[in-house]
Amino acid sequence: MENKRKFGMRDCLAYAAGDFGCNMSFALKGTMMIFWTQFMGLELWYSLLLVVVQVWDAINDPVIGSIIDADRRQYKRNKFLQYIWFGSIGLIVAGALCFLPFKNAPLAAQMIIFVCGYVIWDAFYTIANVPYGSLLSLISTNAADRASLSAWRSVGSMLGNMVPMAILPMIIYDAEDNLIGERVFIAALIMGVLGFISFQFMIRNTEIRGNADIQVNEDQPKFNVFKAMANFVKNRPAMGATIAAVGMFLGMQGGTAAVTVLFQSYFNNAKISGVVQVFAMIPIVAFTPLARKMVTKYGKKELATVGAIVSMAACVLMLFLPITPDATGMIFYILCQLFNSLGMGIYTTVSWAMMGDAIDYNEWKTGTREEGTVYALHSFFRKLAQGVGPALALVVMVALGYVGANEGNQTLEVATNMRYLVPALYLFSAVMMFVGLSLVYNLDRKKLTQMQDELAARK
Repeated sequence: MENKRKFGMRDCLAYAAGDFGCNMSFALKGTMMIFWTQFMGLELWYSLLLVVVQVWDAINDPVIGSIIDADRRQYKRNKFLQYIWFGSIGLIVAGALCFLPFKNAPLAAQMIIFVCGYVIWDAFYTIANVPYGSLLSLISTNAADRASLSAWRSVGSMLGNMVPMAILPMIIYDAEDNLIGERVFIAALIMGVLGFISFQFMIRNTEIRGNADIQVNEDQPKFNVFKAMANFVKNRPAMGATIAAVGMFLGMQGGTAAVTVLFQSYFNNAKISGVVQVFAMIPIVAFTPLARKMVTKYGKKELATVGAIVSMAACVLMLFLPITPDATGMIFYILCQLFNSLGMGIYTTVSWAMMGDAIDYNEWKTGTREEGTVYALHSFFRKLAQGVGPALALVVMVALGYVGANEGNQTLEVATNMRYLVPALYLFSAVMMFVGLSLVYNLDRKKLTQMQDELAARK
């Protein structure tokens, strides 16, 4: 530690840049459903294919996580950073492969393009994202430092989402609110380059202070992936944080497509949808600088649980308030979204620090550190929710009358159904967050202090 740079803002900015890079690739996933249903015309075929590619996720995330944990080689820049570097190169073009605008290709060719593009993108995204998430527990062992890193990761994530969220709808939709697929492809290429630059900044400014170097000796037991997975299931903090994240993404990612149709057909203004969603993130931005002090005073579990309660209340109001298809209704919608965003934001700003503590919990209970596997399994369930959520939501939307071929010209009945489906999906997210954080996640302030003291004594 004497040879390490003191923890400071440089570490926070570097870690934020990493999630900005991830989201330069991931932010377009919300556009994927509209692209493949309205522009390419797959409709329900898209739901089926989206579930199919999640099978690749089931294999991809845990396997790559276990490979990283089992990797005993010595790297000049640290093995986690080496994997991130390799993944960032592939992401330059991998995201754009999901948006090849071959609208007139045969159905079979379109299905192959989607599956192959998604599989390639997902592989490189996992190679970069899994070790990136694992780094938090190694950059610092201090609880307040980890809270800062988690909060700044949320800043990077928000910026990575806000920039395309605000700008893309103004670029990729025409005057009749119809998607222009060729522009989505070009935007994906540009965002891939921006993501690569962000990753390089992070790699060059990250200082590893935890026990990241593996000393190989004959007495060291070989890594056992099945044992590591069993440890994850027994890890209550990891399971609680995962349930909360799965719930959040099932509803929020599922709601993304419904929100687009809501603004297309209910409020009749698709281009403003990104600006409204960016505006709703203001409470998260306002809370982020307070995260470190609030965590120190109240604790991560306690804060995140309060956030889930705030979100539940906001979503109930969104369901029952008179949100009409005019300026008054949109104001009610935005106000509810502000409070929903605040609740979600409180959780997301500490969520990664909670996973860092869950990795420590695994070491506390089992005696071994398995950063890659613990984070990979958490990431797997998150990404499964991110894929299944939109697929299930699309099935529900079709059952409620949505027709992809109609693009932004849905019937009034369908538009009204989207007005109620969006808050219902958000409410589902908030309820699952509350269950995972309050009932399953068991590292409150007292237990967290006990764990950290005992781990410090062992070392």
